[in-house]
Amino acid sequence: MEIRVHGPGEEPRPLAVTMRTPGSDFELAVGFLLAEGLLSGPADLDTVAYCVGPEGIQQYNVVTVRLRAPVGDRLRARNVLTTSACGVCGAASIDDIATHAPPVGSGPEVRTEVLHGLTEVLGGAQRAFGATGGVHAAARFGPTGDLRAVREDVGRHNALDKLVGHATLAGALPLTDDVLLVSGRLSFELVQKAAVAGIPVVCAIGAPSNLAVATAERFGQTVVAFLRDGRANIYSHPERIVGP
Repeated sequence: MEIRVHGPGEEPRPLAVTMRTPGSDFELAVGFLLAEGLLSGPADLDTVAYCVGPEGIQQYNVVTVRLRAPVGDRLRARNVLTTSACGVCGAASIDDIATHAPPVGSGPEVRTEVLHGLTEVLGGAQRAFGATGGVHAAARFGPTGDLRAVREDVGRHNALDKLVGHATLAGALPLTDDVLLVSGRLSFELVQKAAVAGIPVVCAIGAPSNLAVATAERFGQTVVAFLRDGRANIYSHPERIVGP
């Protein structure tokens, strides 16, 4: 899917092309722009629409986002293709990798028995995974374990962009009371995307990378990984986790 962006008086310009699982396309585009720093919230957003081709045929693989303010030089140069698995490969320079976001808030306390119940809830909500066995998921939970939203995609980063895009369009940002659970391993890019959305507790069924933990320390986030089979490892800011 190609994502284009423009502001008032500007022609739409390509931002990125991502391999994705169709569905929640507008959420994906909005979440991606938020992570890229081109969007700070729903107030910055004018319209999101599929592109209409020269013959009036709607192109469902091209999404155009119109912002309320001009984009101008804020549109950072990216390569043509961003894969579903990696957000770094489209960056034009190493400086583009570091997300500038404030530290997250104090966040909620979460009991360990709540954490251990999240994976079962997520598994029951993964309809596409149940049918294919081949997609990732990202889910938002309340501090008592209530499922707030879940999104699936062939790419881990896309799944989280869809989730954050959904919250952005619903006017729910910042997600200062949320617990995030991702289905695979935890990369630093997922931690950064969560930080931009204000999420204080980030959990993963798989392993975290060393840079993911260091990034979470930078933003003040709690990282819980290997959350499965009744156990878990806490890698940063354990003060939010209550219980054995």
